[in-house]
Amino acid sequence: MKSLYDFIVTPLDERYDNVKDVDGEELVINTNIENHQFVSKKGKVVSVPSAFKTNIKPGDIIYVHHNIFRRYYDIKGREKNSGVYFKEDMYFCSPDQIYMYNNIPHLNYCFVKPIHSKYTLTFSKEQEHFGILKYSNSSLEAVGLTPGDLIVFTPNSEFEFIINGERLYCMKSNDIALTHEHEGNEKEYNPSWAESS
Repeated sequence: MKSLYDFIVTPLDERYDNVKDVDGEELVINTNIENHQFVSKKGKVVSVPSAFKTNIKPGDIIYVHHNIFRRYYDIKGREKNSGVYFKEDMYFCSPDQIYMYNNIPHLNYCFVKPIHSKYTLTFSKEQEHFGILKYSNSSLEAVGLTPGDLIVFTPNSEFEFIINGERLYCMKSNDIALTHEHEGNEKEYNPSWAESS
């Protein structure tokens, strides 16, 4: 079973990531299917497209766009699967909706770790639009950017992911606006709720 141009994927665990372990007890933190923040973005590849070659293989663990596994209510209030639903918990996924496979960024995507804000007169614990490059790609490495570099990214270009217990922002390579020299006092910011995922 293969699609011509799309991957066929399935959620790794559940379609929604809305249960947290709190002191050995399960806590459901959201029951609303419309909220994209609680849709699982982690999946597994069932089959790869037959029209082109790819480094992604069946069985690989991937991070995808939140609308792949999402459910919604239609105009009559009926609960529906996403438009890419195939059958039996399998979904079509275009190559540009895969952001990472086996901890390797896909296409021109990269992942950035937010940093603690150094400003005391703000409510935000992280410094907006600043981060440390965590997972790079070949186009960034070609211009000298490697993991650990302090970067500035454009507003509203980031998508939040929890990967290996770390809160990271996914973005495209061209969303990185500039690099900074480390001052030596930058600290990565990872909220405690991300570590419990």
